[in-house]
Amino acid sequence: MSDTHAIHLSGQPGHPEELSFHVTGDHHPANSTLLGFWLYLMSDCLIFACLFAVYGVLGRNYADGPTGAQVFELPVVALNTSLLLLSSITYGFSVLEMQRDRVRGTLIWLAITGLLGAGFIFLELREFAHLIAEHNGPQRSAFLSSFFTLVGTHGLHVTFGIIWLITLMVQVGQKGLIHENKRRLMCLSMFWHFLDVVWVGVFSFVYLMGVQP
Repeated sequence: MSDTHAIHLSGQPGHPEELSFHVTGDHHPANSTLLGFWLYLMSDCLIFACLFAVYGVLGRNYADGPTGAQVFELPVVALNTSLLLLSSITYGFSVLEMQRDRVRGTLIWLAITGLLGAGFIFLELREFAHLIAEHNGPQRSAFLSSFFTLVGTHGLHVTFGIIWLITLMVQVGQKGLIHENKRRLMCLSMFWHFLDVVWVGVFSFVYLMGVQP
C-alpha cells in the first residue's frame, strides 16, 4: 500500500489554501510483473492453439508426398523430448538454489538447463536439415508446411529462452540474487515450463499420432 502525505500549499490573496498529495511509497502492485507475464503466456497459448488447429486441418494433406510415418524418427524425437523435459527438472533445481540464496548452485543448474536446451535445438535442426535434404521441405505439402511452422515456432521459443537464460546468468554473476534477478528467474521459469507443456502436446499430437496409419 502506498504512503500518502498531505502537503499544504500557501494560497494567493483572495484564494483559499490548496491541498496537494505526494505519494512516497511504491504505487505499483507487488506482483504486477508476474501478472503481466502470465498475460503474455496466455497470448502465446492462443498462438500455439492456432498452429495446432492448422496442423489438425492440414496434417493429413500429403499431396502424394511422404506421410508422418515415413519421415518421423521416433527414437530421435523421444531423445529430444527427454532432453527438454529433463531441462525443466534442472531449472527447478536452479530455483531451489535461488531460494536458498546460493549464487553458484543457481548458475550451475542454469548452465545445465541451457546445455540441455541447446541439445534439443541441435536435434531439431538436424531433423529439419534431414527432411530438406530429402526434398521434404515445407513447400512439399500442406502437411509439411504445417509441421515446419508448428515445430519451428516452438523451436524459436526455446532458442529465445536460451538467450534469455544466458542473459540472466550474466546478470546473476554480476549482481547476485537481488530481488530483480529473482523475479526475472521466476518469469523465465514459467516460460520454460510452458514450452515443456507445449512440446508434450507436439510430441503426442504431431509425432505419435502422425505415425499412425
